[in-house]
Amino acid sequence: MVWSLLGALAAACCFGVATVLEAVAARTTAPSEGIDPRLLVRLAANLPFLTGIGLDLLGFVLELAALRSLPLFVVQAIVAAALAVTAVVAGPVLKVRLRGAEWAAVLAVCAGLALLGSSAGREGPAHVGQAFHWTLLGCALVLLAVGAAAGRLRGTARSVALGLVAGLGFGLVALAARVLTSLNPLDLVTDPASYALAAAGVAALLFYATALQRGSVTSTTAAMVVAETVVPAAVGVVLLGDHTRPGLGPVAAAGFALAVAATLALARFGEPHVPDPAPAPGDSSEGDKGRRAGNDRSESAHPAG
Repeated sequence: MVWSLLGALAAACCFGVATVLEAVAARTTAPSEGIDPRLLVRLAANLPFLTGIGLDLLGFVLELAALRSLPLFVVQAIVAAALAVTAVVAGPVLKVRLRGAEWAAVLAVCAGLALLGSSAGREGPAHVGQAFHWTLLGCALVLLAVGAAAGRLRGTARSVALGLVAGLGFGLVALAARVLTSLNPLDLVTDPASYALAAAGVAALLFYATALQRGSVTSTTAAMVVAETVVPAAVGVVLLGDHTRPGLGPVAAAGFALAVAATLALARFGEPHVPDPAPAPGDSSEGDKGRRAGNDRSESAHPAG
C-alpha cells in the first residue's frame, strides 16, 4: 500500500507540473466560441501542451495503479492536491508570488494527505454488476450533452457549470478505473467501463480547457475540485465498499476535509497567470493598443449617425 500512496503522490506531481505547461499553451492559443473540439487539435501543435499531456498520461497511469489498492476518497484527494504542486512550481517558473495564506494552504494539504494516508484501508478492484459499467458509460454520454449546453452560458455561470462537468468527468474516469477488474486488452475492448473512461476523460479535458480560456480560473477550478473529489468518494464508500483502517474513520474524514478545503484555497492556480512579455524599449505597440482601445470605447459610446 505504501507504493500505491507514493504512486498517487507522484501522479499529483505530474498533474501539477502539467497544469503549468498547459497554462502557457492555453494563453498562446486563440480562444474558441462555445465548445469547439478543434481547440484540442490546435493545442496539439503546441510543445508545452504536448509535454503537459505526456505528464498527464503518466500521472493517469500512476493514478490507475493506485486505484487498484487504495480507496477512491484517498486517491481523488491526493490527485486534487496537484494544485499545491502547481502553486509551488508556478513561483519560480512563472514568477507568481505565493501569499502567506497560500503557503499555509500548501502545508494544510500536506497535513490532510498525511492523515488520509495513515488511515487508508487496502482495496482491490471493485466487483460490481455489469449494469454499473453500462451506467458509467451512460453517465459519460450525458456529461457530453450537459457540457455542450453549459458552453452556451455566459459569465460565472459558464465557468462554474463547465468546471462541475469537467470535475464529474474526471471523477467518472476514476470510477471507471476502479471497477476495471481486468486490464487484459481483450477484456478492456468488451467492457463498457473502458469506453466510459475514454469518453469522460476526453470530455473533461475539453470542457476544462474551454472554461480556462474564456472564464474565471478560480470559479472553474473550485467547481472542478469539489466535483472530482466529493462525488467519487461518496460513490466509493456507498456503492464500492471503500473503507478505512479499523477505528480510523474520523481521521480519514478530517484528512479528506482538510485536504479538499486547502486545495480550494489554491483554486486560482488551476491555471497560473502567464505574464505577457515586456515590450522592447521604444516599442509603441502597447501604447497603440491602448489608444485603439480608447478609440473603440469612444466610438461605441458615440455611435455614428
